[in-house]
Amino acid sequence: MSTYIESLEWRYATKQFDSSKKISTDNLNILKEAVRLTASSYGMQPYEVFDVQNEEVREQLRAVGYNQPQITEASHLFVFAAKTDVTSADVDTYMKLVSETRNVPLENLEGFSGMINGAVVALPQEVKATWSAKQAYIALGNLLSAAATLKIDVCPMEGFDANGFDDVLGLKEKGLHTAVIATLGYRSEEDVTKDAAKVRKSTEDLFTTI
Repeated sequence: MSTYIESLEWRYATKQFDSSKKISTDNLNILKEAVRLTASSYGMQPYEVFDVQNEEVREQLRAVGYNQPQITEASHLFVFAAKTDVTSADVDTYMKLVSETRNVPLENLEGFSGMINGAVVALPQEVKATWSAKQAYIALGNLLSAAATLKIDVCPMEGFDANGFDDVLGLKEKGLHTAVIATLGYRSEEDVTKDAAKVRKSTEDLFTTI
């Protein structure tokens, strides 16, 4: 556990990546598996993650990302795209996955299905879109921690034109909207922020014991 905390102390939102260093296939697969295993409400994972490796596409995304260099200089770019709506068809698809994975008859899942339909599907569309985006952020947080344990740098980013990202990646047609992005790779020795002290609230200020 002390090693895990040390990894969290080590990580920071990398501003300048060493473009000559690439994440190995094995480590990339570990990071993807960490994201895949992330907890989500009801386990539904109402989002998709795009690993954008195409250099031309990344240049287009940089243009709608306020020209931030991390988008093209980092080894990899993950785009977390949340569902803009959650329908009963989505619930049905998820129930089939649960049934197949756990070897449970579909009819035994009717109560679970009804609960999700009542708690999520019945909500206004804009509320469901916000709910989906929140789930994507949980996955982002897990990515940050997993990457830190591998000594891989990540910069989580919200400063971009989300609609522009949607247009470049064709997300609207898929019922998705860009929620947040993350650039992954290895810090440059020239990054002036790499040695800055981590600024966080004290445990006493952050936690209240009741």
